[in-house]
Amino acid sequence: MFGRKKAVKKEYDRQNQKPVLHCSICTGETVAGFKDLRTGKFEEVMLIKGAKDLAEFKSLYGIEEIAKEY
Repeated sequence: MFGRKKAVKKEYDRQNQKPVLHCSICTGETVAGFKDLRTGKFEEVMLIKGAKDLAEFKSLYGIEEIAKEY
């Protein structure tokens, strides 16, 4: 009744988007999202504060590997 909700797997366009971590060199802020391969536009999904957030993002979208961009 009051337990944690189950994470529902979400989908993204695997043919036209790739998962990316945007990392700021100056502030160290990391944002997970998807980069459109055709336009290069980045869509922010989640702020990553630590390993737990990154693991949650990966499991939410079924991602094994994720690239970093600075």
